[in-house]
Amino acid sequence: MITIPNAVMSQFEAILNKKEIQPSRYNEYKKWLRYFLDFCSKYPLPESKKERIRLFGEKLLEKKQTAQQRQQAIHAVFLYFEMLSLEMLSKETADGTDSQSSLNPVSDLPQIPAAYKRKSFYTPAGYQDKSDSSEWDAVLEKLAEEIKVRHYSRKTLKTYALWSRQFQRFLKNKPPQELSTADVKEYLTYLAVKCHVAASTQNQAFNSLLFLFRHALQRDFGELRDVPRAKKSLYIPAVLSRLEIDAILEQLSHPYNLVVKMLFGCGLRLFEGLQLRVRDFNFDVNILTVHGKGKKDRTVPLPESILTELKAQIKRVGVLHDRDLVAGYDGVFLDDAVERKYPNAAKEFIHQWFFPQQSLTMVEETGERRRWHLHESELQEALYHAVRRAKIPKRVTSHIFRHSFATHLLQANYDIRVIQKLLGHASLKTTMIYTHCVPVRTVKEPKSPLDF
Repeated sequence: MITIPNAVMSQFEAILNKKEIQPSRYNEYKKWLRYFLDFCSKYPLPESKKERIRLFGEKLLEKKQTAQQRQQAIHAVFLYFEMLSLEMLSKETADGTDSQSSLNPVSDLPQIPAAYKRKSFYTPAGYQDKSDSSEWDAVLEKLAEEIKVRHYSRKTLKTYALWSRQFQRFLKNKPPQELSTADVKEYLTYLAVKCHVAASTQNQAFNSLLFLFRHALQRDFGELRDVPRAKKSLYIPAVLSRLEIDAILEQLSHPYNLVVKMLFGCGLRLFEGLQLRVRDFNFDVNILTVHGKGKKDRTVPLPESILTELKAQIKRVGVLHDRDLVAGYDGVFLDDAVERKYPNAAKEFIHQWFFPQQSLTMVEETGERRRWHLHESELQEALYHAVRRAKIPKRVTSHIFRHSFATHLLQANYDIRVIQKLLGHASLKTTMIYTHCVPVRTVKEPKSPLDF
């Protein structure tokens, strides 16, 4: 842990006093400031100041810090940046420069002092890890570039890089230009025979190495005929009855219950539900636009039973957003180059549910501190406890509500093609798995369709 100069701590205490923070909490705020500066000194963070704060929040979540602790930590960082902004403003005024050029404490956060920086090895996706082989490091960089060009997800980049590194370690840093199909066969055989991995795991490794060969090494993958493949079992998804879903919803508080209602009512994946934008809601025709996997959009009907809740939530967050704009908190993390496209747009400072102007994000206000985003792990934790309080004897995850959405529509005699479209499945074969979840009711005596 780095040591912060006494002069800096004195200035920080002054800003705490100015913001009327209780003296009993001074040590807690100082602790979070030390953690943040140490985090900045360890890892090569991007130039975007808002991105630094987001990564710091993710690090706290990784360290199992509670939501309240993360809120206090982010608040401490904001106060620190405000202190630096005021200090720079006073210097500009003393030098006779224009006081209007002062930094905004959120949208234009100042740089971290160079005295707190040192070489770091922060690797958010894993591919930046340096190994004993510079040749393999170059190949992994090429792999990352090819994935980014195709706009694949961050999870895909992390997964492909992980399997490539494991393949490198298995071959003991064998030069990439000497790789052959036999090496791939040997590795996949090792996974199936020695490691006893599941079929999905082996297929994931296969797809990762296939991408590595084709796009990073620019080489033909070859045929893999004699490789033992793990047998894929027939997976029948677990589903919940309507009574079980209602029992779980009764045990969930706001905002988690509203998110679960959206997952079940619209058949959303978890990441789809947490990245919705206000503009995706068309209340005139009760249609929701969903941004699904592979950058493929689809539309689903909005549940009429929760329209009032959705509108009330949008109105509530709009009020909080207006307050944030007045307070100067108007930043947001946007996908790709959207932030450069709209540099002057008023935005809310949140993590995954980000929208121009207003947000449907489940934001909660606690005194002077603000809960900026709803993370996947928080919903999963709330769901875990709700299921146990409801005494549901099933393994319930967030994805089970998507399974239940499809199954309930099948039970209501909806056409399988309609369900495929609502779920966003590219292949009907994927949707057909839900037919195993519904009891088949057939008429014993065949009848001519002309008599129907």
